[in-house]
Amino acid sequence: MTVSRFDAGSAAPPTRDRWRDSRLNRPNPLWGSNGVTFGPDGRLYIAQYLAGRISALDIAGGDLDDVVPMGGPVQSPDDIAFGADGSLYVADLVPGLVWRRTPEGEYSVVSDQVQAPNGITCVGDRLFVNEMKTNGRVLELFPDGGEPVVLTEGLAFGNAMQLGPDGHLYYPHMWTGQIWRVSPDGGAPELVVENVPTPVGVRFDRGGVLHALSLGIEGFVTRIDLHGSGSRTLLTSGITGIDNAAFDAENRMFVSSYGSGGITEMLPDGRTRDVVPRGFSGPYGVTVDLGGTVYTGDHYRIASPPDTAPDDAVVTHRLRPFAHGITASDGLLHFTSQYGQVETYDPRTEESRVRATGLERPTGIDVRADGCLVVAEADGGRVVSIARDDTVTVLVEGLDRPVDVAHDAEGRCYVSDEARGAVLRIDDGTAVTVAEGLGAPQGLAVLDDTLFTVDVAGRALRSISLTTGAANVAVENLAVGVPPAAAGRRDPALFVLGMPGAPRPFAGLAAAPDGTLLLSANGEGTVVRLTVPTEPRRQHTGTPRSPR
Repeated sequence: MTVSRFDAGSAAPPTRDRWRDSRLNRPNPLWGSNGVTFGPDGRLYIAQYLAGRISALDIAGGDLDDVVPMGGPVQSPDDIAFGADGSLYVADLVPGLVWRRTPEGEYSVVSDQVQAPNGITCVGDRLFVNEMKTNGRVLELFPDGGEPVVLTEGLAFGNAMQLGPDGHLYYPHMWTGQIWRVSPDGGAPELVVENVPTPVGVRFDRGGVLHALSLGIEGFVTRIDLHGSGSRTLLTSGITGIDNAAFDAENRMFVSSYGSGGITEMLPDGRTRDVVPRGFSGPYGVTVDLGGTVYTGDHYRIASPPDTAPDDAVVTHRLRPFAHGITASDGLLHFTSQYGQVETYDPRTEESRVRATGLERPTGIDVRADGCLVVAEADGGRVVSIARDDTVTVLVEGLDRPVDVAHDAEGRCYVSDEARGAVLRIDDGTAVTVAEGLGAPQGLAVLDDTLFTVDVAGRALRSISLTTGAANVAVENLAVGVPPAAAGRRDPALFVLGMPGAPRPFAGLAAAPDGTLLLSANGEGTVVRLTVPTEPRRQHTGTPRSPR
């Protein structure tokens, strides 16, 4: 049974000296939930695209076990299906692979000739997959060898598909709001349904009724009795970012969410019951506005911890912006996407403005006193500023992998370089080392005369005095980064066919107006509030440099 999505140790509170910590939301057992299907053993199997992990859930008992562990051969599973012999087939989207995992746990690649494989289904011992791309295809694959056979093409982003009661394969065109079908033996495809809100998948219940799942914030499910009365009903579930669904032997419907994870039972009247609670898929960056509202960049969304009890639902403000670094200023939210964009978003009007494009994995972001945005461009090795008129200026370049930025009260800019294991200060275009030997520093924040950074490699919050340069461990045993057991995991590509692929984890840090720190504990899916002691302990780590 999985105690935590991170590791058993993260179930214990962080180790600290006089610091107080509290989670603002409950941990998320899943790194998002994507393809789901019931296995021969009666358990619900759950693909987690962001983690490269597949888990099996005992619906009755609630036990959640890893079947394909994080750090294994599968990088980004998006959809899954079981064959007649009990083999698990996996659409590994980013590397463009379709895997077979035998009941004995042996892996083999079925095909590397499918681009952005997503929807996957088995019909007896036959295997079918479609492509999530423009002009995508539906193909039949042959696990025991043989070239793929193209059944049809021209898909406008395919996704979860299934055999219907009439013996045809049904699949969505996400971007045109249509449901199509084609014979498993090929032939001309046929348009079945139109005007479905961004359908991410199609599923038939045990009575043959089609359920079209929508990926938006409302959680729409369109129920269509194609082979009966022809009735069409739109249900609003409130499950943000629905991805997939599966029906058990009793015709109960269980829904996954790419946006927030979890597994939810959806009743026929649209009411829902949590089976596995939803939460943050990250979070990545974290910030807080002057009113005390906490915001995170949670990859698929901008979201906040609940403003009531920690066990309540995480609040989604905006879906699908691919948000990572984030900072609040003057009532606005400024955020980066690792896919190259920087945007400014007004949560009151829900209006957004693109500030920069084409950057190389921008991550951390901060606002300078003059209103300019300052951004760490991780893959570009630079820190840049974006003026009010959106002019981009390079502040420093030649860094290894800068991931976050912060400013002190005097306006000096600091940057964490996780590849160099150092925190640097930018002085007139030159990077001056403030502290080194820190492991992999990511999130940065300044409180008074102390600079704090999240050392993901050491799973620690470290403090650096801006007066003396002394570096100390403040809090240890943080649930940040990938689980220790998956430390050697290969990072899937950031892009796939020019589209967003898999982002890099980022543990953000922010200073709140009340003098506390907010930490993205992305290993377990929480935001942690850390209350700073008056006299931090003096355990020295790293090699300090002169602060001036």
